[in-house]
Amino acid sequence: MRGRDVVDLVALGFLWGASFLFMRIAGPEFGAFALVEVRVAIAACVLVPMLYAKGQFDQLSDNWTVLGILGVHNTALPFLLLTWATLFLSAGIAGILNATAPIFAALVAWAWLGEKLTINKATGLLVGTVGVWLLVRDQVGASMGDTTLAVIAALGGSLLYGIGGNFTRRYASKIKPLAIATGSQVAAALVLLPVAVITWPDTPISMTAWAAAIVMGLFSTALAYILYFRLIANTGPTNAITVTYLIPLFAMVLGALVIDEPITVSMLVGCTVILLGTALATGLLRLPLRGV
Repeated sequence: MRGRDVVDLVALGFLWGASFLFMRIAGPEFGAFALVEVRVAIAACVLVPMLYAKGQFDQLSDNWTVLGILGVHNTALPFLLLTWATLFLSAGIAGILNATAPIFAALVAWAWLGEKLTINKATGLLVGTVGVWLLVRDQVGASMGDTTLAVIAALGGSLLYGIGGNFTRRYASKIKPLAIATGSQVAAALVLLPVAVITWPDTPISMTAWAAAIVMGLFSTALAYILYFRLIANTGPTNAITVTYLIPLFAMVLGALVIDEPITVSMLVGCTVILLGTALATGLLRLPLRGV
């Protein structure tokens, strides 16, 4: 990677890690639907003019069905699930659980696209599962309480990201990356708008929550997508996906520094094991065996 690409990678990890902090700050006042609507609407307002300026606006009308589907299951739903999860989980734990997305992507590629499940990938899936258990074993109980449901929601969001990545690979590979980012945000904003209006909070929202929501929309969504697709263009998807290793770190550190969330031993151990599984599942780390 060039120096600029490394800067982009670290900045992207920071912005996506910070999104979990912003969810923790703004989520309790907005609620999941209203907060996600504000987030994607702001991002759409930033990305649409950029798409038009680059002469790619026709990509939206030519591919509205695919982009609409992506907007629902790769933006609206995972954003909702992760935002709701942060009402009960710390930013650090939610960020770590989000790091399982590449593991789910590898599993979906095997189950849906028939991609070979090598020993390396299978080991990664197993290791990642153990990591999740180590992370949440003290958080969940036998009953389906809020914390247990929040863990399931966060993992569900990561699963949807894994499905979305494979859907994009199969049906949207010829669509310009900026059009995919823009179309998914526009579609998510349109789909969520009616429910966001109905569920909009009755009590006034503080300036702190508004500031967190606006910054998340501008920087952790719009700017983050721009950086992500620039990384893919400059370094390839394999290098770009290494941002997965930075997101939990920034989520934990920012949560601890800004809102005094604890960083526990189980978080550090679980995060390490999950990231090890992710590295194996994505091929960034290989077992010393042939044909893995």
